[in-house]
Amino acid sequence: MIPDYIEQPLVFLDLETTGANFARDRILEVGLVEVDREGVREWSTLVNPEVSVTPFITQLTGIDDAMVESAPCFPALADALRERLRGRILVAHNARFDYGFLKGEFARLGVDFRSTALCTVKLSRKLYPQHHRHNLDTLMTRHGIHADARHRALADARVLWDLWQAWHSELGPEAVRAGIDSLIRPAVLPPSLDPALADELPDTPGAYALLGADGETLVVGKGSNLRQKVLSHFSDARSKLPPASLVHQVEWQDAAGEFGARLGEIRFQRRLRPIPAELCSWRLTEVSAGDFRPMLVMSSDVVFGVDADLFGLYATQREARQALRKLAEAHFLCSALLGLEAVKEGKACTGVKGHQCRGACIGKEPISRHSARLMTALAKLKLKEWPHAGPVALVERDEFGMLEDFHLFDRWRYLGRRVAKTSSRNT
Repeated sequence: MIPDYIEQPLVFLDLETTGANFARDRILEVGLVEVDREGVREWSTLVNPEVSVTPFITQLTGIDDAMVESAPCFPALADALRERLRGRILVAHNARFDYGFLKGEFARLGVDFRSTALCTVKLSRKLYPQHHRHNLDTLMTRHGIHADARHRALADARVLWDLWQAWHSELGPEAVRAGIDSLIRPAVLPPSLDPALADELPDTPGAYALLGADGETLVVGKGSNLRQKVLSHFSDARSKLPPASLVHQVEWQDAAGEFGARLGEIRFQRRLRPIPAELCSWRLTEVSAGDFRPMLVMSSDVVFGVDADLFGLYATQREARQALRKLAEAHFLCSALLGLEAVKEGKACTGVKGHQCRGACIGKEPISRHSARLMTALAKLKLKEWPHAGPVALVERDEFGMLEDFHLFDRWRYLGRRVAKTSSRNT
């Protein structure tokens, strides 16, 4: 039954739903295997979702509108379900999905449902790191587990209970205990933070900002697991020292994957270093036959990603001139012809004496050769023109196939994202 190291009773849970959108979709079926010192008990029920069941879900689960027409809706069974879950560790495969749906359904009834959730996907990864796939079908094959049906709530909950027993038999209680402890270790937060934060932070990739008492941004970061990453700031002696000790609020943005997490981190970093009001770039201009010179242009004068012959992108004019000066030194370019030094026409620039200029300013080097060297130096900084007719969306999906982020870009500018939930689970 329950090992001695587990202080709370367990409930192995599986839900079937009308889709994967927490806001729009509803629970279709609940299956529980309750395990405690008194034994093992099973409970399941169909749920009238009060929305139509799509053909896709019917094909996946075998549940159709006729089967749930006379079933209780969630409000009618909420109290009984909540009582069955009370005080138990909720064990589910991809617990974020099942726990998220339960929280959403209870929230519609004005109930703040919370529970300690243990994800068997993550536990399997901890226990068997040599394997790459941990979806439920793969685990059943790997551990020799059979089910009466798949994608029916009680049958899948039974599989989780069988997995639990198989892991203890194969690895021993101590190994399983170590894996569990690493996943559901109680969070310790400073008094300045709401204790509910530990439960609200999602186990997803994303970015975050730690804010001080006056709302100032103290720390910005990202991680493949937001909850673990944020809580790590308060997990040891560092929590009593700045900046962790100064944190009064945490903001975050979840993401489908690493790319979206990085974009979110950049958004938070803009608070520390805002985007300049006007960017600038160098434009290569032919002032006379064979004589090309760099001209500084501002974002109000050009369209980045559309206009040709633009080199480099800079936050300030000073930054742009410093970059050009480094190029001049590396490629023996004339600072006078580049506009970095004011000298009378026909007079030598300061680089001639120091052998940093090959004399294009005084006719010693052909201007065409200087221009060719300038073009070579600038080539690596050339801004690419936008290759598409209009905006494009980059799609990033989470590892479970439930969450999709559509990142919209136009002319190399990030316009934002649209979040979509897919219609099935990869369990």
